[in-house]
Amino acid sequence: MARGSNQKFKFTYLMKIMAEKTDDEHSLTMAQILDELGRYGVSAERKSIYEDFKDMGEFGIEILKEQKGRETFYHRAGREFELAEVKLLIDAVQSAKFITQKKSKILIAKVKNFVSEHQAKQLQRQIFINDRVKTMNESVYYNVDDIHTAINKNKKIKFKYYKWDIDKKLVARHGGSFFTVSPWALLWDDENYYMVAFDDWDHKIKHYRVDKMMNICICEEERAGKEEFKNFDMAKYSKATFGMYHGDKKKVCIRFANHMCGVFIDRFGKDILFMKVDEDYSELVADINVSLQFFGWIFSLGKDVTVISPKEVVDEIKEYTKEFLKKYE
Repeated sequence: MARGSNQKFKFTYLMKIMAEKTDDEHSLTMAQILDELGRYGVSAERKSIYEDFKDMGEFGIEILKEQKGRETFYHRAGREFELAEVKLLIDAVQSAKFITQKKSKILIAKVKNFVSEHQAKQLQRQIFINDRVKTMNESVYYNVDDIHTAINKNKKIKFKYYKWDIDKKLVARHGGSFFTVSPWALLWDDENYYMVAFDDWDHKIKHYRVDKMMNICICEEERAGKEEFKNFDMAKYSKATFGMYHGDKKKVCIRFANHMCGVFIDRFGKDILFMKVDEDYSELVADINVSLQFFGWIFSLGKDVTVISPKEVVDEIKEYTKEFLKKYE
């Protein structure tokens, strides 16, 4: 590439150099900047670079200079994202089960562009796509976009819904028939992504794993469920639904040893009301979608936690426990 052949891109390449090569801990001298421009086939005079730095300021990109001995150094100050914020974004991508291994790597590579190449090396030490379970449905990334589009256009969607069989193959539910629902929200819970929708066939709110949805089509028909979602509280829905398993919603009273209070604050939030029983025990009442997943959670908390009411839930736990123990007799 002949020197000076890319002059019309001088300003663009200069911004690229300052973004990639400098940060608050790394800077370049003017000679180094001119040398980096030369690698792109751009020649420049120092005076024009100073003018370009002023123009960058008009774009909100501040270039600072610092005197170190007899040399003057220049670096880009500040970023759209701080290094800690980029690390947080990468952690989120890595932990999200609904993003495939392949797409995780692509997204992380893009996120790294928010920082300088020096900072990216620090990120590389923490980046690893581990062996945690991730979805194998490559279309999930585009499913999310389709669902958002349907919500924004106030339209229903239809899709085929899948489950795993014993041969580790995805098979369509309901004999491959399309599900038609009204999407209203997307919810990230327990590392999975769910679509919360209104099913006007059953006249109830349901949720679906986005990575198990395929062949999504946006319908011409407008969404149903406006009244049901008018005062819908997504946070309460998530707290009440254990592992996103469906179940009848009931007000459940739970008695627990006071030292276990943190478990319930983590699950239900600080607004949950604790009622004192005695010096060692308290109770709470919460809306719970009662399911086997909820029973499993209660059992996992040990002998210091007991479901007190309603009676039908207590009886259901007793019956479930009897059936469970029979398997080990």
